[in-house]
Amino acid sequence: MSTVTLTIENAIAFITINNPPINATSHSVRDGLVDALDQIDGNDDIRAAILICEGKTFIAGADVSEFGQPPKPPILPEVIKRLEATTKPVIAAIHGHALGGGLEVALGCHYRIADSKAKLGLPEVNLGLIPGAGGTIRLPRLVPVTEAVSMITSGKPVSATTANEIGLLDAIAHGLLIDAACDFVQTILDREVPKPLLLRDPVSVPSTDEWDDITAATKKKARGQAAPLAAISAIRTGIEEGPDAGIAFEREKFIELRDSDQSKALRHIFFAERSVAKLPELKGVEPNLLHQIGVIGGGIMGAGIATASLLAGFDVTIIERDDAACANGRATVEKHLSGSLKRGLISQDRFEALMASLTTSTDYAALADADLVVEAVFEDMAVKHDVFGKLSLHCKADAVLASNTSYLDINEIASRCINPKRVIGLHFFSPAHIMKLLEVVRTDKADAKSLATAFDFARALGKIAVPCGVCDGFIGNRVMSAYRKHCEYMLEDGALPHQIDAAMVEFGFPMGLFAMQDMAGLEISWATRKRLAPFRDPAERYVALGDYLCEMGRFGKKNGLGWYRYDENGKPHPDLEVDAMVIAESEKKGITRRDFTSAEIMDVILTAMRNEGDKILSEGIAISADAIDVVMINGYGFPRHKGGPMFATKAG
Repeated sequence: MSTVTLTIENAIAFITINNPPINATSHSVRDGLVDALDQIDGNDDIRAAILICEGKTFIAGADVSEFGQPPKPPILPEVIKRLEATTKPVIAAIHGHALGGGLEVALGCHYRIADSKAKLGLPEVNLGLIPGAGGTIRLPRLVPVTEAVSMITSGKPVSATTANEIGLLDAIAHGLLIDAACDFVQTILDREVPKPLLLRDPVSVPSTDEWDDITAATKKKARGQAAPLAAISAIRTGIEEGPDAGIAFEREKFIELRDSDQSKALRHIFFAERSVAKLPELKGVEPNLLHQIGVIGGGIMGAGIATASLLAGFDVTIIERDDAACANGRATVEKHLSGSLKRGLISQDRFEALMASLTTSTDYAALADADLVVEAVFEDMAVKHDVFGKLSLHCKADAVLASNTSYLDINEIASRCINPKRVIGLHFFSPAHIMKLLEVVRTDKADAKSLATAFDFARALGKIAVPCGVCDGFIGNRVMSAYRKHCEYMLEDGALPHQIDAAMVEFGFPMGLFAMQDMAGLEISWATRKRLAPFRDPAERYVALGDYLCEMGRFGKKNGLGWYRYDENGKPHPDLEVDAMVIAESEKKGITRRDFTSAEIMDVILTAMRNEGDKILSEGIAISADAIDVVMINGYGFPRHKGGPMFATKAG
């Protein structure tokens, strides 16, 4: 079947693309579009054309199967130039998503109309690229330059409403898209065909000082990623040297970036995130239907899980120890949802409906109809056993019971439950209603139905679910513990906390290890170390600096003192008292301190990550190296454009 068809009705041509699942700009689509445009120009009875797509979306990207292959003509830039040269007006009728090459095709059309729920964007920077078919040149000639810069350098799509406000759309369809497009055509039939965007002037060009500010802000956000800055260069070249020079520069940069290590890394993690949860053994396994979610504990984590579940459309019941705790849990959820309301992510009506879908109780019997329950209480095995004992008594037989523990042995938790086959781990990351990562922990006795339900729940919440086995720390915390240990060794060997953190930030982390510990609260890892102390190998090197801080009452940012000293605005500053403590510990142990370069620091960290990752793989805790990369990027700040620790060390 042809991926592009042409039909004619009442002097209007309908170019229909049908290339599921995303109507990608594959060779057959490109070839079909050129053929359709030739027919339209050759038929004097046709007065205008509407470009529309079958299925759930407009053109939402390129054909990934063509990545790395020699380009087959006509290439997309040529197709878009052919669109612009068409002698009859062409209207792009957009639904679903118009992304990447899809939006570039729409920019080649003379008019654009979209369904009210459509999203439009140029997300190429997420793959380490810039638009390669004229997007950096045409978009700033349709919308204000600053809006074009924002869309291209962030990679974030905009809503149809925003697109209409900034001039990207000519109209929004509030009824059937095809009917609205046909009505729109009638309003433009007697107009001259609009000039192609390449022949128009840029809209609201920034001053030199404004360009400098834009570039500086983009560089700060990019944290070492090349594509956003290359996009600004392409946009400026097209504005300052003209569209022809801009098109040539854009294509040159696109090819250069396509072959770069950063783009390879970003493509690696793009595909890894989409494949890591596809377990062969779950193929064909139907998950339980989910309607009501239970959450045990309404603290920071529990309230976050409850918020995420509400936003996904579930009814939620929070169980707490007393009425005051119930009220606090409800208030925290309300605060989270109020934030979504203020940011325009939900309406007032939706906010009220979501709050109405939340109940709290001190009685586990309120979970009698729950389909899945997540425990998020204090990290103490006795407390966990008590909770799961009550869940076993009060929940229905097929309800999936999940623990959000970060470190404790979920197999031991499951062993105390009636029907341990339904017990799994769901390790959320704080704040749970925002962080995308979710480690799905497979206990020894968990059955396929429970696992399938867990992954279905994760998808409903919009999480990136990574399967893992049971061990202390699972994937992420275990890798972090390993490289933290080596960072602590470096402290005793000659580095200072702010030097290690600076090397990590320079590498691309949003913050360093010690600043991150301060933010999380030092007492958390202190409690873990004390729990594991009886099992510690006496021959193993142990660094007690973190213990000393907690004994001094320095628990991190929350009380203004941790590895750093925090000013009244919460900004961290290196603390001479901590530096002196670190140096004194080296002297106490008879360690001769030495200087570390940033490169040496990162080599130690990456090697520690890689070595622990290899152990995790050999033990079967992670199903692939990709799983480790996905966890460390989405949960621990590893720079996305480096591809993850396993990819980075292999590539390096």
